[in-house]
Amino acid sequence: MEDQALFEQYRATGDISIRNKIVEKYLYIASVIAKKFVGRGVEYDDLFQVASLALIKGVDRFDVSKGLQFSTFITPTITGEIKNYFRDRSRLVHLPRRVAELRVSVKRAAEELTAETGKKPTAKELAARLSVSEEEVVSAMEAGSVVSLDRSASGEEEGMSYYDVLPAEDMDIEALEQRDAVSSALKILSKEERALVRYRFSEELSQTETAKRLGVSQMYVSRMERRVLNKLRENYKNSMAD
Repeated sequence: MEDQALFEQYRATGDISIRNKIVEKYLYIASVIAKKFVGRGVEYDDLFQVASLALIKGVDRFDVSKGLQFSTFITPTITGEIKNYFRDRSRLVHLPRRVAELRVSVKRAAEELTAETGKKPTAKELAARLSVSEEEVVSAMEAGSVVSLDRSASGEEEGMSYYDVLPAEDMDIEALEQRDAVSSALKILSKEERALVRYRFSEELSQTETAKRLGVSQMYVSRMERRVLNKLRENYKNSMAD
């Protein structure tokens, strides 16, 4: 069966077996990209696992109607996920060892459960998988106050995530059109608000690090972040309604 037919069938049915066929066909790309990052302090097996999970998420996000080849779409997606993995590792050295280790375990468990069930797991489900308390899971997820790029830009369970719409250095030219709505929305923000979006969502800095960059308090950043997200959310909803 051709790729387009496979993707269309998967999108229509949500059949995990069809998704697995697509993943198996493109698993070699995950392997090739993982090997490029070997020698930077992380074993190949770990890099391959990160790349494979990125491949699975990429299959779920891919829109065949855009006319883009999946291989063109998934290559920068996997590369970006591995870079995020290295960035997360560098942040974790500043956290208590127990919290840092649990944070990694929570993230991995969340990706595995999402791949298994097709939906994002709850804190309770993550706690059960890891045999820890829900409070520990929540604390680990909040450690470093890093914003998830998988969060929906519209505030709803469905829709484009910030990962989908914010600029990335590996972005392919064909992917530009799906960022038009957010690029337009950013124009309604002030210079300071746009800087916050860049620091928090593109560079993935913590609120404390962002506050230092902007020369304000962490509490000010927290309030401004909520205000900015509400602005973008409303703008996104209005653009979808037009």
